[in-house]
Amino acid sequence: MSDIIKKEAVEKVKAELSKIDQKGKNTRKGRLVVASLGSIPWIGGAIAASSAMHAEKEQGKINNLQNIWLEEHHKKIEELYFTVHQIYEKLDAAGEEVHKRMQSEAYLTLVRKGFKEWDYAETFEKKECIRKLLTNACAENFLADGLIQLFIDWIRTYHETHFLVIKEIYKSPGTTRKQIWNALNGNNAREDSIEADLYKLLIRDLSTGGIIRQHRATTNDGTFLKTTKKSSKSSTLTSAFDNTKQYDLTELGKKFVQFTMQEFKHKASIK
Repeated sequence: MSDIIKKEAVEKVKAELSKIDQKGKNTRKGRLVVASLGSIPWIGGAIAASSAMHAEKEQGKINNLQNIWLEEHHKKIEELYFTVHQIYEKLDAAGEEVHKRMQSEAYLTLVRKGFKEWDYAETFEKKECIRKLLTNACAENFLADGLIQLFIDWIRTYHETHFLVIKEIYKSPGTTRKQIWNALNGNNAREDSIEADLYKLLIRDLSTGGIIRQHRATTNDGTFLKTTKKSSKSSTLTSAFDNTKQYDLTELGKKFVQFTMQEFKHKASIK
């Protein structure tokens, strides 16, 4: 990253902050910027240190370790600024109800929690899930804020590999473990392999977490019907790659996909 780009990253954030005086902090963008940046403890120190270190660099007083530190934080600041800008652009183009929601304390609480987790997230995929969730949580105000906070916790708790399984079941309801495995891997694995152990762990995590479940028939009013267990004379246990039992997302799991993996638009689809 060049010195010019690094300096621009910091200057963009400093420019936004400079607009947020007593009057500016009450604007839609001002509230969003304050909530997002305020939840990240290192941001103020990084901006202050950046200005001081640039002056020292011009005098030749900055060492390699300081330069590495500065470059790493500039990357984070640029990424942070871009994420906040993406959220604001989408919400600002929406209607008046979204604008009101955007300035509410309930939504700003979600922003603070979301960006705190965004800062902890180690991958681009998780950061994107948080960005989409915070955008949809403002624009699609039909889900309780407590559930949005739960979804933020899920983003932190689960691995991207869990998300791949969730996406596959969302796209193909009623799919089996074997079909999911083939779609994601395309190769066979032994039942006593580390791959099989990991795959069983993924399915178990998502099942006990209330995100996926085995397919069940229901009555007209949505009551689940009991399944009749069939006696088996097989001498082997159920395969990790079983091709008989079907899996669906729970209703909670479907909302998690819609809010964290889809861009805000009226009829979104997973990319």
